Amino acid sequence: MNYFVKDTIHHESVLFVKNEMYKPQVDDYVKWNSEYTPIEGWVYFVDNEYITIEVGVKDKPDDLVHFHKKTHCCVLCFHQNWHELEYIKNRRNDQLLQEDTISDTFVSGKYS
Repeated sequence: MNYFVKDTIHHESVLFVKNEMYKPQVDDYVKWNSEYTPIEGWVYFVDNEYITIEVGVKDKPDDLVHFHKKTHCCVLCFHQNWHELEYIKNRRNDQLLQEDTISDTFVSGKYS
């Protein structure tokens, strides 16, 4: 059974975006239309069996682990539920743009 949702086609456990198979990727923003409650957030981790969707972030109250500055609240979404995911957008292009801007700033001599 196929049905359309915002330029997407859902078919069993696979999500197609504009006639291409969609596989969740880190930094995709998705909405999980589960049978219990809709969940929205950023894909934080991807595996063949499941993904994690980040639904909340807050600053850590302590500095016990110096390289972890935030506490992330994530929800597991198993592969058999990926057909319930709706791709909204991603933030990869924004990060690349920021990295390019930073690189250009340093290369241009402003900080050299």
